Amino acid sequence: MQETTFKISPINMEQRRNIEIKPGDTVRVHQKIQEKGKTRIQLFEGLVLAVKHGKEPGGTFTVRKVASGVGVEKVFPIYSPIIDKIEIVKRSKVRRAKLYYIREKVAREIRRKMRNMKIISLTTDDKKKEKEIEKEGVENKDETEKVDTVEETTNEEKKEENPKKEEVKEDMENNKTEAPKEEK
Repeated sequence: MQETTFKISPINMEQRRNIEIKPGDTVRVHQKIQEKGKTRIQLFEGLVLAVKHGKEPGGTFTVRKVASGVGVEKVFPIYSPIIDKIEIVKRSKVRRAKLYYIREKVAREIRRKMRNMKIISLTTDDKKKEKEIEKEGVENKDETEKVDTVEETTNEEKKEENPKKEEVKEDMENNKTEAPKEEK
């Protein structure tokens, strides 16, 4: 008897089975998108957070990327015919099977950066004020240079004063030994 094989999916199942996608990998997924009767390929590149159900037919992997400051996650079925190609861009060594903690980690980093940022809203009046502030800033730079030169001169004067102070101390010590003692 001959075995008959049926091709159910238009993708190469063996090729997808041999892809070793692991959490921590940076992957580039080429996804087919149909718009107005035309198909185009859209790339989605990001970090693999989780791989679920391994290489079985229902297996999926979750990819996360940050687009315009917003975290975006997509869950891709491994054997989906919508996926044209999967490229592994970079491999990272991780010590977890699921990297869901990355969500909170990135949010913490963004909050830390936001604390240091200043919110500026500019209008026509504010632009004039900003120019004045810039002019004052330039003037302040000149003043800081003046202050630096003043401090340098005072440091030089202090160096000159130090030998004088030593001489005065020596004279005081000599006066103590030479000064007559008062009687009671």
